[in-house]
Amino acid sequence: MSERNSQRVLVTGGTGFLGSHVLEVLAERGYNDVVAPTHVEYDLTEQSDVRAMFEAVHPQIVVHLAGLVGGILTNRERPAEFHHENLMMDALVHHEAWRAGVDKHLTVIGGCSYPADAASPIGEDTLFRGMPQAESAPFALAKAMSVVRAQAYREQYGFNSVVLVPGNMYGPRDHFDLHDSHVIAALVRKFVEARDAHASSVTVWGSGAPTRDFVYVEDVARVLVDALEQYDSADIVNISSGTQVSIRALAETIARITSYEGAIEYDTSMPDGQLDKGYDVTRMRTLLHASCDTSLDDGLRRTIAWFETSRVAGAVRL
Repeated sequence: MSERNSQRVLVTGGTGFLGSHVLEVLAERGYNDVVAPTHVEYDLTEQSDVRAMFEAVHPQIVVHLAGLVGGILTNRERPAEFHHENLMMDALVHHEAWRAGVDKHLTVIGGCSYPADAASPIGEDTLFRGMPQAESAPFALAKAMSVVRAQAYREQYGFNSVVLVPGNMYGPRDHFDLHDSHVIAALVRKFVEARDAHASSVTVWGSGAPTRDFVYVEDVARVLVDALEQYDSADIVNISSGTQVSIRALAETIARITSYEGAIEYDTSMPDGQLDKGYDVTRMRTLLHASCDTSLDDGLRRTIAWFETSRVAGAVRL
């Protein structure tokens, strides 16, 4: 049990995908003074609201997970919004946390912030050695500024701010809107609905050849709280499985688990993106003494079971 679990913790984005799981891990570890305001209470793109939040909550620890997120199509359609809102939220929460004298600030950025041409598995030191994928660059660069900001405030003010980089997360409570979701959530929904409709085929974007490093959200939440309790360095840390799987193999696995018996077709007119993208998790293992061990098969089974149950109950974000 950590000494920090007696401190007041402010969690932004607590109703979101990762944030909701982090709240569960904090509760499991005995954190009984956790405050998780919603975006209805405070607009984190407005300094007056952010300052009011800190004055009302008086946190000792801040876990900043709020952000505007979405799939590649939404990033293409709303690049200015994705850049501005994330840049403002991250900068204001970080600055007001320092101003309020909190003991520790922890946040996350996406793996999309790494250079598009970074060799796989991607190490943390490659950040800023090139531009990210063009489709998500406005979002990715806004998030990457969290690293610059954390290091600058640490150097000038001695402010303890930690930045983690989760891989491609999936799991219960993900966003399953086909227009706005990431690959696993989209495929889970497609295959479940195709099975129920007795559809003859399911179409997957791209050739199916690219590989990705997927990580179960509950593993990320657990390691994030490990870092909250144990890690106070300026060095960013990848949080992922450290293994890669092709989109084709992923689609076939989801088809098997959902008992879909139709054909899988690949729309090669859609872009594949980066061919291989995995993460070097050496720092996670050596600095945090942690690992993300949920197998893809087990994680997919849990995700699909949650989706099917919650869809009936009307609790899925579609």
